[in-house]
Amino acid sequence: MSIIAWIIVGIIAGWIAEKIMGRNDGLLMNLVIGVVGALVGGWIFGAFFDAGDATSGGWIWSIFVAVIGAVVLLWIINMVRGRKAR
Repeated sequence: MSIIAWIIVGIIAGWIAEKIMGRNDGLLMNLVIGVVGALVGGWIFGAFFDAGDATSGGWIWSIFVAVIGAVVLLWIINMVRGRKAR
């Protein structure tokens, strides 16, 4: 996946995750949360599925995995900071 694709998937996944978690972050923070979430989601899904299955699903699968990872990341951040989701 090219860097442009990572940015697009990161922004979309970060935005969806912030809406799920009831946060209001900016575009840059959505990008960071989405890209780091994609790494977390890839690690989580890689633990449960064959590496080929976890990485070969196209744009929709990539966004899904990134959103799941970003939600997990935001949940952990909220737990550490003591914040509650709205």
